[in-house]
Amino acid sequence: MARNLIVILGATASGKTKLSVALAHDLKSEIISADSRQVYKGLDIGTGKDLEEYIINGHNIPYHLIDIIRPEEEFNLFKFQSGFYEVYSKLIQRNVLPVVAGGTGLYLESIILNYQLPPAPLDLELRKDLQTKTIEELQENLSCLKRQLHNKTDVEDKDRLIRAIEIERARLRQPAEIFRGPILNAAVFGIHWERSVLRKRITARLKQRLEMGMIEEVKALQISGLSWKRLDSFGLEYRYLARYLQGQITYKEMFEQLNTRIHQYAKRQETWFRRMEGKGIAINWINGDDYNLLKESVMKDLDD
Repeated sequence: MARNLIVILGATASGKTKLSVALAHDLKSEIISADSRQVYKGLDIGTGKDLEEYIINGHNIPYHLIDIIRPEEEFNLFKFQSGFYEVYSKLIQRNVLPVVAGGTGLYLESIILNYQLPPAPLDLELRKDLQTKTIEELQENLSCLKRQLHNKTDVEDKDRLIRAIEIERARLRQPAEIFRGPILNAAVFGIHWERSVLRKRITARLKQRLEMGMIEEVKALQISGLSWKRLDSFGLEYRYLARYLQGQITYKEMFEQLNTRIHQYAKRQETWFRRMEGKGIAINWINGDDYNLLKESVMKDLDD
């Protein structure tokens, strides 16, 4: 079966967006983002949308699943997968070979391995009952429904726990209604840096984003109506900048804690990618930002 999808993955600050856009430009392709936060409008600097990178020699490279919902709205794995299949089908109909770029391992895995996900609308009665439960009780509830958790954050946050329980209950109720996506034969490429180099890139990028106005972005989001709790739910940059803006931590504490958390997040991403390989997903690793090697490897794979 011929390749019908190219995936470029990598940890945060690996430079995957720039490389993916260059590849899409050369292949006359379009980008489908696989990032759990870039879907939100207004979350720009903190999520690293870097939309200026989608312009090459004055030519705009089309992108999808970025800036598609308001930050007050909910986005989840089911919505990502549904949105991906919709965009993917339209690109294939136009004879465009899609390039997926992102670092959210769960999203990437869901399309490459064709997770079977049920539609899971909000269940207000269930939510009312679950809100009375402790984190430990919710964790026990979820573990009874789902022995293996795809996403560790499901068990660390009450709102995520409740949503995960809703989804699992829907899965058990509606197995016959699960949508089956197209058969994908993805060529998967990963951008890899030595850990010491990646750490330097992460810290340098954090400093750059603060200089670009990331604090002002979070402040503006809060003034526009987003609660501190909602900002905290976006994690990482938005969580620690929200704490700083509320006076809970100093600027120095914010920077040091956020820098540490981003390093830890990158390590978890790399662990997830290794687990994907353990599940049979072949990832062709490219060292550093060697675009020529990436393009050569992609073209060789497509020709085989």
